[in-house]
Amino acid sequence: MDIVPLVLIPLLIFCARLCDVSLSTIRIILVSRGMRSIAPLVGFFEALIWLFAISQVMRHLDHWLNYVAYAGGFAAGTWMGIYLESRLALGLLAVRIITRDDASDLIQRLRTERFGVTDFAARGISGNVRLIFTVIQRKSYAHLRRIIQETHPHAFISTSDVRSVSEGYILGRGERERRTEPTQ
Repeated sequence: MDIVPLVLIPLLIFCARLCDVSLSTIRIILVSRGMRSIAPLVGFFEALIWLFAISQVMRHLDHWLNYVAYAGGFAAGTWMGIYLESRLALGLLAVRIITRDDASDLIQRLRTERFGVTDFAARGISGNVRLIFTVIQRKSYAHLRRIIQETHPHAFISTSDVRSVSEGYILGRGERERRTEPTQ
């Protein structure tokens, strides 16, 4: 009994699909976040790996385990791509914080922590509120969220991806960065 077609080929197909679909997920996220310069390079390797995987399946159509490995690699690659993107936390995030309470302590804390903050007096459905706006590196979101939870645990928080910015302050790599050119 030859072990290569029964074990090694399905394992290679599974691993190839895991890699190419992970890259595909990351490439799509890069494009959606406006990071167009690196997306084609990721796409090149994605296509190269996919060609390897599909060629192995086509060469070994006689074994049902190859089909299962192909589909399983696709599913696992989708999960892995999402997981990797969450760990990489690529791009920028616009964060809006709305609170009915006095937000001066939160605003001061955010500025002390070097977040660029703009705040507004606003009117919500139940009266006066404070709207606090900041644009951050996605990597900084967990830290920002902890600060909000410590100072205003009942604040309403909404986020959205940012494709580009110009002129302003963004927390990044432990320091404030001044952006004067639109980001890509």
